[in-house]
Amino acid sequence: MSNNIYKFVDSEYLDKVLGADDKVTLKCSFPKDFNDPYELFLTVNYKEKPEILAFYSDVVGQLPQLPTTCFSRSPTVLPMWAHYARNLQGFAIEFDEEKLKKYFKKSALGDVDYQDAPDEDISDMLYRAYGIGKFRYFYLLREYVFSAAYYTKATCWSYEQERRMLVERSDTRQVDNLMLLEVPMDCISALICGPRASLDTINWVRSKAIQFGCKYFELKIGKSSAVPFFTDLEDNPYIFDGKNIERSFQFCASCKEPLYIEAEQCSWCQIDESHKTSAANRNAYRMLDQHGMLKDYIKGMDEITYSKQDNKLED
Repeated sequence: MSNNIYKFVDSEYLDKVLGADDKVTLKCSFPKDFNDPYELFLTVNYKEKPEILAFYSDVVGQLPQLPTTCFSRSPTVLPMWAHYARNLQGFAIEFDEEKLKKYFKKSALGDVDYQDAPDEDISDMLYRAYGIGKFRYFYLLREYVFSAAYYTKATCWSYEQERRMLVERSDTRQVDNLMLLEVPMDCISALICGPRASLDTINWVRSKAIQFGCKYFELKIGKSSAVPFFTDLEDNPYIFDGKNIERSFQFCASCKEPLYIEAEQCSWCQIDESHKTSAANRNAYRMLDQHGMLKDYIKGMDEITYSKQDNKLED
């Protein structure tokens, strides 16, 4: 089974991305427009001597600008849903990477490496080219820099689990100031709605999944795990196994959240009236509240807490 990659989409762009009957439309960007302003600083140590930097600039020249679109290797990265899918109101598209390669034969797909300093191999090759001057070192230096420029980001972005696809300019079409890549529906293996998607968004994405002949999932936020899970049209639960979204056969009979122990229900769904009664009897705050003392107690404790914090700051 091939690995899949994921594109997160704001619900505002639903009609622009899924508007066609037989394809999806993705936005591409040039490296100079990437959202990490320090990416190019990772290609070479900019604190080098001026003669080394001048040589670097002369050999490498201006970085070729190729249309690039970005994916994630995981559909469960909640910050990606928050940033790119309108705070979980949008949707995600699962692509079959092998089919993308089939349709875009000259494309290049690669994982992003996360680091906060230039690669030592680039510095080594730079000095080889500068000191020895052989043609192959010039060639390898340009190749190293090209790869670093397209596939390196600072470690603060590592949560994205990003994978980038570089395509030919001829694969895109220009609409005003946008570079658009049209991907055949055959490359789409699933559409996934976020847990806060509106009914209109859900209905549209569901209808597109049926039209494309691909799977449909909804992302779910459970109570027992910080990792989201998925359900399909029949409300069957699924998990992401690190490569693909797979059916889960061990799950809570009530809320459908996947379980990692053998049980009919998760602990939350096992709560009954006896548990609630026992919890209420053990909650000492209820006694204070019944005697009208709870607010004053909390106020007094807050004053003690904040005064201790102020004293620490003064020390």
